[in-house]
Amino acid sequence: MFWRKQKAAIERFHPLHKALTLEQGFSVSLRRDDWEPVIQSLAQHAAQVRRRRWRLHQRVPGVLVPLLRVLSADMPPDGVLSVSADMRGSRVPEKNGPQQSLPSRPPISGLRQWYAFDPWLRMRAELRDGSVVELSVSDRVRHRKYRKRNARGKIKYKSKSKTVQLVRVTRRLAKDAAVRRPSSPPPRWVRVQVKQGSRLVVRASGKFPGPVEDRVLVDRILQVSTEPFRWTPPGTAARRTT
Repeated sequence: MFWRKQKAAIERFHPLHKALTLEQGFSVSLRRDDWEPVIQSLAQHAAQVRRRRWRLHQRVPGVLVPLLRVLSADMPPDGVLSVSADMRGSRVPEKNGPQQSLPSRPPISGLRQWYAFDPWLRMRAELRDGSVVELSVSDRVRHRKYRKRNARGKIKYKSKSKTVQLVRVTRRLAKDAAVRRPSSPPPRWVRVQVKQGSRLVVRASGKFPGPVEDRVLVDRILQVSTEPFRWTPPGTAARRTT
């Protein structure tokens, strides 16, 4: 009876909330104000769902929802916010590359290595000033498995993994946007590329060891996001005022 009540509660969730619960992801484009019902529905999850198999991935309230609010705050009502979220994790077979054998020395043998690439969040927002921001967050995980013989001759199977988190933010400015080169360089861990043209394009990317706590990850994403906006003077009038 308990699980039936929880299943019934899930059926009442917003369709995108339901997709995150049962399918662990979605890909959709909505107007700015159409995201608020999704956020409100997600806020009810912890109180209504207790079963482990239906818990939201911690990155949903920890990363996705804060970024939805940050981007929505700088959008006009008719602006479109597109989101592609995949919370299945890096162990999904299609996210893993082929295994390779590596040289090893006793007591280690059978050393194999492969990489997993998990682009778990992509967002695109149309902002008030006429610019468009695209954001992506990915995990790159190196996996290693091997056999190790201890001093007593017993063989144990071991595995290790190392994660690097990648954040990339691209801003395409409006055609009539005022542009100013920043007076100071970006942080050393952030790389910035600029493409000149009728619409200036600024790409900022950063990578750092992970996984980090959600709060720290949001801070890192916002740090990378700051760089493309440093190319327009503070207080520049927005081209779109709706």
